[in-house]
Amino acid sequence: GGQRQRVAVGRAIVREPAVFLFDEPLSNLDAKLRVQTRAQLTKLHQRLATTFIYVTHDQVEAMTMATRIAVMKDGLLQQIDTPQVLYDHPNNVFVAGFIGSPSMNFFDATLVESDGKLEVNAGGFRLEVPQPKADEWRQHKGKQVVFGIRPEDIHAKPFIPPGILEADMNAKVDVIEMMGNEIFLYLMTRDNKQFIGRVDPRVRSQVGDEVQLAVNMANAHIFDPKSEVSLAG
Repeated sequence: GGQRQRVAVGRAIVREPAVFLFDEPLSNLDAKLRVQTRAQLTKLHQRLATTFIYVTHDQVEAMTMATRIAVMKDGLLQQIDTPQVLYDHPNNVFVAGFIGSPSMNFFDATLVESDGKLEVNAGGFRLEVPQPKADEWRQHKGKQVVFGIRPEDIHAKPFIPPGILEADMNAKVDVIEMMGNEIFLYLMTRDNKQFIGRVDPRVRSQVGDEVQLAVNMANAHIFDPKSEVSLAG
């Protein structure tokens, strides 16, 4: 499969087109060949300095190869921007869940104020919203929201990166996936909702353990539960 696809790309290059259109060209390749071919296509794009329009359902391909990404759902354009902007500032729940692997964790929650402090109340946990994020979110106080946080912004104590906008919570370890350079912890809230933390490989937790977590609220998001449009993030 890989050889045929390389031949097809070569035939297209010979014609010196103004635009290349690729429709999931790597979908039939095995994982190793897919990574190699992805790098070759990226180098080709840089060398030819030609427009590539590349259709894919694989967000890793989109993030690693694109200069700009158009995210579609049911034939409708959801957002178009650079990979980093899509990752940092998704327009809605769909884009937020599509970009990033593992995908963003979502919780139904309410923004409440307690003793002058803004909090995310998700039922199974409460998170204090530190400044300056609290000032950004206070206009939505009292509203029901969808709270979103990426696995890489959930850290297991004591291995917390310096300088994060920290909010503390506890959760129970349900599943552990050892990845070598990192660990994926599948965690359960008190009301039995599962979410994922992408934590430091030095963490030594066991299934069933109660772990102390630090959530980086600087990268947290809130969405409208009905329209699913971003309210802040």
